[in-house]
Amino acid sequence: MDFQNEIVKWYKINKRELPWRNTTDAYVIWLSEIILQQTRVEQGLPYFNKFLAHFPTVSSFAEATENQVLKLWQGLGYYSRGRNMLFTAKQVIENHDGIFPVQYEKLIQLKGIGEYTAAAISSFANNQAKAVLDGNVFRVLARYFGIGEPINSTVGKKVFSELAQSLIENQSPSLYNQAIMEFGALQCKPKSPPCNICPLQVNCYAYKNNKVNDLPLKLKKVKVKERWFNYFVGIHNGYVLTKQRKPGDVWQHLYDFPLIETDGKPDFEDESFIVSVKNTFGKNVRITPIIQKKHLLTHQIIYVQFFGLDNYIVNFNLHTDIKSVLLEEFEEFPHPKVISDFISLYLKN
Repeated sequence: MDFQNEIVKWYKINKRELPWRNTTDAYVIWLSEIILQQTRVEQGLPYFNKFLAHFPTVSSFAEATENQVLKLWQGLGYYSRGRNMLFTAKQVIENHDGIFPVQYEKLIQLKGIGEYTAAAISSFANNQAKAVLDGNVFRVLARYFGIGEPINSTVGKKVFSELAQSLIENQSPSLYNQAIMEFGALQCKPKSPPCNICPLQVNCYAYKNNKVNDLPLKLKKVKVKERWFNYFVGIHNGYVLTKQRKPGDVWQHLYDFPLIETDGKPDFEDESFIVSVKNTFGKNVRITPIIQKKHLLTHQIIYVQFFGLDNYIVNFNLHTDIKSVLLEEFEEFPHPKVISDFISLYLKN
């Protein structure tokens, strides 16, 4: 009980004032939780405010188009979260009479809502005794209790889940869950936590055994894949060449420029590369390198090269995935961040 009491006491003094903490509206809490997945609060807060302003209710969200949602989501990454949100909003309208559920058992059945999110919403909106387990909570529990099981292993998940659930018993679920998450975010930080002022210091296994930098343990990530994207920027009379990305790959359904992917950095003496360019943009096309970028995703490193196009011709009957649209229209489409950054730097000036 000392563990829970100290964390709650710390939280009441040190918590950040965040808009989703002042409501029990499950829809608003859901918005914040999905947006903040794998996103820092400082980065996610403006997105939360934008989404809530555009879609103040789950009904208004359900009426949105995918392009509207993805445009608002632009820059957050993990775009499947945005698409899942739209699907979930429609599920709530169709299956729950437009009322966002607050029970864990119903929440867990909605698309894009896993065990953590269902626990967070049900505890914050309904005070249901479901313990949250996010990266912050894993870290606090691993260090304080000295748990050596990897947090992403099957055994580790079971150990942490049972411990977390035992700790929330006889607590105010909403208060305790928010407290331990905030404690991990601000006090028991991943790197260089201020252990000298930590209220849990006396009984913390990691602190007493000099293991703060060793816990929690995590199984090694899968090998990162490297890819080379070569974008071709064709602009003529206020129109720009674009295409919508297909399902089954990164950035699905977002809009970018015509692309040729290569196995490595493009070589202008590589006949296959030049043939591919001419097959798409005509035998008299001229290309000019503009800028190179390195774009990091969770399991991929994408090396991006932008080329300017001159004297190009596109057979739209043959290359049906490429479209020519007004530049102003193109800017309103949802794009991957690497494309939106390019637009801001090179097409708006």
